[in-house]
Amino acid sequence: MSEEHTRAHERAAPMLTQRSGPLTDVRVVDLTRALAGPYCTMVLGDMGADVIKVESLPDGDSVRLIGPHTEVDGDHHFGGYFASNNRNKRSVLLDFDDDADIERLRKLIDTADVVVENFRPGNMERLGLAYEDLRARNPKLVYAAIRGFGDPRTGESPFADWPAYDIVAQAMGGVVSCTGTTSGEHVASGPSIGDLVPAVMAVVAVLGALHHARRTGEGQFVDVAMVDSVMALCESVMWRYSYTGEIQQPRGTQHPSLCPFEIYRTGDGEVAIAAPTDRHWRALCDIVGRADLKDDDRTKSSRRRVVHRPLVTEALEEWTTARSTDDVVRELAGRVPVGPVNAAPDLIASAHVQARQMLVAVEHPGSARPVVAPNTPLRFTATPGGVYRRAPILGEHTEEVMAEVEGREPTNDPTTNEPTMNDPTMNDIGELTQK
Repeated sequence: MSEEHTRAHERAAPMLTQRSGPLTDVRVVDLTRALAGPYCTMVLGDMGADVIKVESLPDGDSVRLIGPHTEVDGDHHFGGYFASNNRNKRSVLLDFDDDADIERLRKLIDTADVVVENFRPGNMERLGLAYEDLRARNPKLVYAAIRGFGDPRTGESPFADWPAYDIVAQAMGGVVSCTGTTSGEHVASGPSIGDLVPAVMAVVAVLGALHHARRTGEGQFVDVAMVDSVMALCESVMWRYSYTGEIQQPRGTQHPSLCPFEIYRTGDGEVAIAAPTDRHWRALCDIVGRADLKDDDRTKSSRRRVVHRPLVTEALEEWTTARSTDDVVRELAGRVPVGPVNAAPDLIASAHVQARQMLVAVEHPGSARPVVAPNTPLRFTATPGGVYRRAPILGEHTEEVMAEVEGREPTNDPTTNEPTMNDPTMNDIGELTQK
């Protein structure tokens, strides 16, 4: 295996030196685990919010146990899964079976603007942390819940008590039904959009509720269901059916209404080419040496090109397969929408990625080298945010945070806290992250 990945941090942007962004006056108590909730709170942290991740004894967020780990990380405080979604957070470790620790948590939430959790309905009530009880103590509190099928407060679901992970949300929300090969084989999306789309939806909802709370002094309960969010993403599935009765099928990389608008083979890889307008199509025909197709009855409109897609594909791939991907991109760039199919090494080398500083080198405990993660895509001219803190060791900031809440000096240096979990054999917990 190539060792190029061990040097990727050399081409990435450094972390910021301090917390910054438009949300620096916002405190978020993060009671989430797995992916959807942590990704939501990570985005809030990237925008400068003070995110305090509260984890329960003995092991905290279970995805801490999942690898991979870097080749020199012998401590295994956490792996890549946890690190990628829990940056810009402080970790507080409490015993959720201890009444005194639950009261400490209530006092922490008293100081918060936002709480985010992704337990199943009823779990927070059993802990004595129901939204209604917390609101009575903190009327401005924005309380966000990300659940598989939503919360009964905003709408009962017959599946409310079912557990749900990414693949379930993708399937039940409609993504899998229209994703796959042209032969009809269904596949799930590569990225875990069943988690990530609800996470981003929750960020939007939290910001809306926070605006309302700041304006009126009134907090509220925010409910985001994973299945609902994925269904909203599949907007064309419903309007296409409603307008025409068509049940959208897997289409590979093809667009049902536009051509060319897909992935084409090159001499050494693949490239995306899109020519949805007459101007793009005519320019493309000139570049590939097929001026005869500009006014051909079979190809002179996008609708006609969809009908005669094999003719278009053959003409384009006769030209693209005789060239490298770089050459195809170079000849079309600026005239016809085009882009290479990038894998991780290509992203690291990308001039766009480097110019936009879309990769960041993040410290990792126990590792001699930083690890590389996508930087925040949210950019602000007046209040720029970004990555300023690696993911926390379990309970790393318990004393620091509770001293703040209780108005006293910390009794020890929080940076020397020892983790309570260190088992290098626990690198996978099965179905939690397997697609």
